[in-house]
Amino acid sequence: MYTHLLSPLDVDGIRLRNRVLMGSMHTGLEDRATDFPKLASYFAERARGEVGLIVTGGIAPNIRGWVKPFAGKLSWPWEVRRHRLVTDAVHAEGGRICMQILHAGRYAYHPLGVAPSRIKSPISPFTPFALSSRGVKTQVMDFVRCAELAKEAGYDGVEVMGSEGYLINEFTSPRTNRRTDRYGGSDEARMRFPVEIVRGIREKVGKDFLLIYRLSLLDLVEDGNHWDAVVALAKAIETAGASMLNSGIGWHEARIPTIVTSVPRAAFAQVTARIREHVRIPVIASNRINTPEVAESLLASGTADLISMARPLLADADWVAKAARGQAHLINTCIACNQACLDHVFENKPASCLVNPRAAREWELPLRAAQQSRTITIVGAGPAGLSCAIAAAQRGHHVTVLERSADLGGQFKLAAKIPGKEEFSETLRYYSAQICELGITLRLGVQADKATILSDSPDVVVIATGVKPRRPNIPGVQHPKVLDYMQALNGASIGKRVAVIGAGGIGFDVCEFLTETSDTAGDEKEKWLKQWGVDLNYQSGAGLCKARVEPPEREVWLLQRRVGRLGAGLNKTTGWVHRAQLKQKNVQMLDNVEYVAIDDNGLHIKRDGTSICLQVDHIILCAGQESQNELFQHIQSVHPDCHLIGGARIASEVDAKRAIDEGVRLAMRL
Repeated sequence: MYTHLLSPLDVDGIRLRNRVLMGSMHTGLEDRATDFPKLASYFAERARGEVGLIVTGGIAPNIRGWVKPFAGKLSWPWEVRRHRLVTDAVHAEGGRICMQILHAGRYAYHPLGVAPSRIKSPISPFTPFALSSRGVKTQVMDFVRCAELAKEAGYDGVEVMGSEGYLINEFTSPRTNRRTDRYGGSDEARMRFPVEIVRGIREKVGKDFLLIYRLSLLDLVEDGNHWDAVVALAKAIETAGASMLNSGIGWHEARIPTIVTSVPRAAFAQVTARIREHVRIPVIASNRINTPEVAESLLASGTADLISMARPLLADADWVAKAARGQAHLINTCIACNQACLDHVFENKPASCLVNPRAAREWELPLRAAQQSRTITIVGAGPAGLSCAIAAAQRGHHVTVLERSADLGGQFKLAAKIPGKEEFSETLRYYSAQICELGITLRLGVQADKATILSDSPDVVVIATGVKPRRPNIPGVQHPKVLDYMQALNGASIGKRVAVIGAGGIGFDVCEFLTETSDTAGDEKEKWLKQWGVDLNYQSGAGLCKARVEPPEREVWLLQRRVGRLGAGLNKTTGWVHRAQLKQKNVQMLDNVEYVAIDDNGLHIKRDGTSICLQVDHIILCAGQESQNELFQHIQSVHPDCHLIGGARIASEVDAKRAIDEGVRLAMRL
């Protein structure tokens, strides 16, 4: 089915078994020598899953290049040994692996950072030192030395990180390079630094060693590179000795989302196709490519020679193997939520995956057959219950799932209705397919009680009955104008003027749902590009243009009791996107709100001592949840092996990451 995707490719004397590249994804396991056995297990499972080529998370070529203090580095001979654990593990599974060399530049989160010019970045508290001409030469030599050591460690090649706003990208861009020596002042001078790095590496490592260059095709920041400069750099990098070009999209400080779930699939592949016309070496497409169908179409159309996917291979290590077996429906698709991968990295925690808690935990959660098969009854077909059911069935247990609704999904079913979160339905598709594949008994429309559960005499009972919306104690909260978020998302009629109480993740989601335009005409990708001001044709510099947003059909207020910025508790990698989208849709955000009453006139509030009546048609409650765990109390008293997981156990903010993790971990213990 995927003839282009699964075809081999020979590059620099090295054969890749297919066109899938596992893109660089920092896990945090790269940063300590003691974690390298865990890192080896993580990569080995992807190699076993038949990925064509793996690229590690970023490894600094020296201390100044650290992303953070004591981050992964390869600059001394005694650091080689730990990397051998990784390369040996991957090669034992028939895989290929490259090490990414990443110098943080002004993004360094420590006081030793360096950059082409002394310009502070908006995402680090430290101002970098400007490199002298001699200092630039030292950095070039350190990149080359790092590549030599990578070859000694058994890597099949290296990827030089020249995009996303890190050091090399800083040299190539007028935004951050204000130098007047031979490394700045013109497009040709600014590209000298990466060209010297690539040429130096190729001279030292020789042939039969992959040298990938990650090229910034779209800076997406003011004063970024224009298209002619991008093309010139691509050609120069090819001439200097690169084996392949990988697509880099957007700087980390760019105010345009590039990898969140609302970004259309393969949104930026057009620029990869354009650069491919100017070089002879293979070109790799990246960003929001998560299904074999999309990957195959890009390769078949000549857009790219390989496809880079990082997070999709966190979500499912067997992504390639399943595609090759004609089982794409069984792939656990990445939904680009970022909650357990990038958000964990920003929180200084090891990365994992919301839909696959085993990711980067393979050593801790090995998927082994249970010593004894047991019968398990799970009540609730939301994320917690379903993840537990599938992991338990994979281990050989006999599983029955009872669900009172007519279909499965729980809170994920609601999430998939939010504009930009349609990808969440892929997880429900995966769950449904695995239920059939594993022979799990699913009984929908069943209101489980003690008698129903105990009638099957299960060895284990798992209660995963989820949450219900909380109704705050506001006078008039029973008024017909009042809806909870479940009612709103499940099709209740909603007027043109709406107040949303509660500014957590659900409140933001509901506001996006309310302000979505009903105009379905036109290409979704083109509408998204216009909304965010992205110009893939480069009619203006760095791929930016004026954003054009369709006006919403509703007037919406988002309210919170707490003083401070609304959405302060949202996840780091996606929170700014949600706030920006609501600002685009003119949602009025009010903090420090006291809820006085609800009546026919609307919602009465006080703010800063002033009484206000919001004359709205409806008030939607997003003010927290309550656990639905009464059934657990009844079963626990009569069954010796009963467990409570997910929102039914803790109902703070709806947390699918925790719910799925709890489900999988419980299944591994049974």
